[in-house]
Amino acid sequence: MKSRDFNDLLASIGQAKEIHAGKRRPFRVFEFDPLMVKHIRKKLHVSQSRFAQLIGVSVDTLQNWEQGRRRPEGPALALLKVVETAPKTVLQALHA
Repeated sequence: MKSRDFNDLLASIGQAKEIHAGKRRPFRVFEFDPLMVKHIRKKLHVSQSRFAQLIGVSVDTLQNWEQGRRRPEGPALALLKVVETAPKTVLQALHA
């Protein structure tokens, strides 16, 4: 690893620690509303079981998101934002 890349990595780890400690705000924040998941699914005109299958989660997980008992995080939240923005493209990419 090049020393510049290593120094960038160390700096990003330091920033992550500051964000976790509440000393720094994250650069990107995704807001979540439980109705968002249901709205996205209905935009695709698919059932809960089909949507769960498409995005690779269990039906129970999807239902928990839609009912506000749990929140999608990380890659799942990012995927939901992509589906919300470009539903037809996502369906095409997932061969649905």
